[in-house]
Amino acid sequence: MADMRETDLYPPVKAFLEGQGYEVKGDVAEADVVACRGDAPPVIVELKTAFSLTLLHQAVARLAISDTVYVCVPRKTGRAFHRALKDNIALCRRLGLGVILVRLSDGHVEVPCDPGPYAPRQSAKRRDRLLREFARREGDPSPGGSVRGGVVTAYRQDAMRLAAHLAEHGPSKGAEVARATGVEKATRMMADDHYGWFERVQKGVYGLTPKGAKSLDCTDSDVDLASSS
Repeated sequence: MADMRETDLYPPVKAFLEGQGYEVKGDVAEADVVACRGDAPPVIVELKTAFSLTLLHQAVARLAISDTVYVCVPRKTGRAFHRALKDNIALCRRLGLGVILVRLSDGHVEVPCDPGPYAPRQSAKRRDRLLREFARREGDPSPGGSVRGGVVTAYRQDAMRLAAHLAEHGPSKGAEVARATGVEKATRMMADDHYGWFERVQKGVYGLTPKGAKSLDCTDSDVDLASSS
C-alpha cells in the first residue's frame, strides 16, 4: 500500500461502471473519471489514495458539472480507518457526494452511499442531553476546544463537591453528604467511583482516597468546593 497510486483505483472503478452500462474514460477535462450512459447526466468520480480536504474540495467543485459525483478511496484495514470511515461517509452525504471504496487486493468495489440531497434527522435525545449538561454546569470552567479528558463537566463538578466535603468532614454517610452538598446522587457517585477519588469505609460510609485529596489541590475549577454545611 506504500506505493499505491490514484491510477491503481481506475481499473476497478472503470470495470464497475462499465458493468452498469456506462462508457467510461479517464482524466476528462478536470475530472479523474467520467462515465456516460445515454442521455443521463455524467457520473464523475474523483480518485485519491485517502480521504482528504483536497479530495472533498475537488468533488464539491465537480457538482457544478453534474449532480452525480463520487469520491473514491481504497478500502484499508485497521481500526483507525474504520473509525474515520463512518464520519467521512456522513460528511460526504451532507455534501451531496457519493462514496466508492476499492479493495485493491482483489479489485472489489463497494458503494456505501450514493450522491443526493441529505437532511440528517436531529436527535432529540442528544439535544436534551446537551441542554441538561449546559444547565447543570456551573460557571464556564472549560475553554472551548479543551481536550475531552480535561473538560470540567457537571458530573465532575458534583464529584468535586463530594470530595471537598469528605476532605473537611472525614468519612461520611452517603445520605449526609447528599444533604450537605446538594448532590442528590452522592451515594451512587461515590459507589461508582468514576475518578478513583472515593473509597467505601463501611456500609453506606465513604471516605476520600489520596487521589481524591490530590484532585482538590490540582483543580482550577470555579466551583465553590467549600459549599457544604
